[in-house]
Amino acid sequence: MLKNIQQDDFIVSKTDLKGNITYVNKIFMDIGEYREAELLGKSHNIIRHPEMPKAIFKLLWERVSKKEEVFAYVLNKTKNGNEYWVYANVTASLDEKGNIVGYYSVRRKPESKAIETIKPIYKKMLESEKRSGIAESAKILTDILNEKGIDYNEFIISI
Repeated sequence: MLKNIQQDDFIVSKTDLKGNITYVNKIFMDIGEYREAELLGKSHNIIRHPEMPKAIFKLLWERVSKKEEVFAYVLNKTKNGNEYWVYANVTASLDEKGNIVGYYSVRRKPESKAIETIKPIYKKMLESEKRSGIAESAKILTDILNEKGIDYNEFIISI
């Protein structure tokens, strides 16, 4: 049975440099309907929902690989095909010399107003992606950001 995300839940995961899961907390497992052994060593995209625009993940990876913090609203899927939205914060994990050694993500329950704002944008991006590719999908988001005069993180935090 799908566990609903509670207001005070923190869904935590860590990955290596290639995005393979090295740590998940119990809430991650409960919400994702997985056991730890089914997740460790697997690509984090095991929970990627097919209705998420790939352009969002491209942007995320570009930024965190430059040690930039990223915020995003993400639709995930569970082992049993259920879906759930999260408000994600993703950062690079650094060693004592400042080298990236992996990535760390903490996800929270999103505000329903924010999800209603992001859904039509993602839908439009996904339709464009299927027709014309990731670059065209990313252009839709870039155009929205340019129109608002803010960058991606500012937009995500503002909704």
